[in-house]
Amino acid sequence: MTRKVITYILLIAAVIVSLFPFYFMFVSATNSNAEILSSTPLLTFGNRLAHNITQLDKKINILRVLKNSLFITISYTMLAVLFHSMAGYALVKYDFKGKSIFFAMIMLTMMIPAQVLYIPLFTLMNSIGMTNTHAAVILPALANAFGVFLMRQNMMNFPTSIIEAARIDGSSEIGTFFKVVLPNMKPALGALSIYMFMAMWNSFMWPLIVLSTKSKYNFPVALATLDGNTWQKDYGVTMLAAAISVIPIMIMFVVGQKQFISGLMGGAVKE
Repeated sequence: MTRKVITYILLIAAVIVSLFPFYFMFVSATNSNAEILSSTPLLTFGNRLAHNITQLDKKINILRVLKNSLFITISYTMLAVLFHSMAGYALVKYDFKGKSIFFAMIMLTMMIPAQVLYIPLFTLMNSIGMTNTHAAVILPALANAFGVFLMRQNMMNFPTSIIEAARIDGSSEIGTFFKVVLPNMKPALGALSIYMFMAMWNSFMWPLIVLSTKSKYNFPVALATLDGNTWQKDYGVTMLAAAISVIPIMIMFVVGQKQFISGLMGGAVKE
């Protein structure tokens, strides 16, 4: 009993320590610089939220930035889930020469630092006239080795006999994939969706390189424009922007956390 009480106390303390930075961020979003930077910072919500929202909108046009980020992230997530599912399905359920080597080459790409690819990718996007477009942010990131790996591992647990039965019943390959396989892969698709959504929503370096006008910026790049001299920075506005940027990720994870955990576990165990 004593051990259980101690365990719960430690877990509660860990939760408080983990959540406090988020709480302070949301509180600071409603306070002024003086209140945030005082020797005893306020830990209660203030009355500067409306003022901070107005200042933030003047600096980065918050609605436009949200629209850009949502368009980029949702488009990327949908396309990435589709392509990675197709790749995982093909690597497991089709037999072709060199399949193992092909998969090994995909895995080896995980060892290549993303920074190494920025110059050739920018040169490619510039040569085909796609710089400063949202497509230039979305397309290069669609080939993700982790996504292929996750879907391949989950596809290995899907019975081949069901696919063969669908083929015998006259289902086309595309129909079998979309009507038989994908509906039974919801946990894996949920896990992959959350991962891809978070990765693209937080993407900073590549959008910073390929986007050159403020009207095209996503959230991380727009947040970077708020930086200034320490004595000129409005921390209330910065905290508000950070809080807004965190909310979609929190909602996405809370809604899909069961699918996320089930999808990861499904790829970790093969029956």
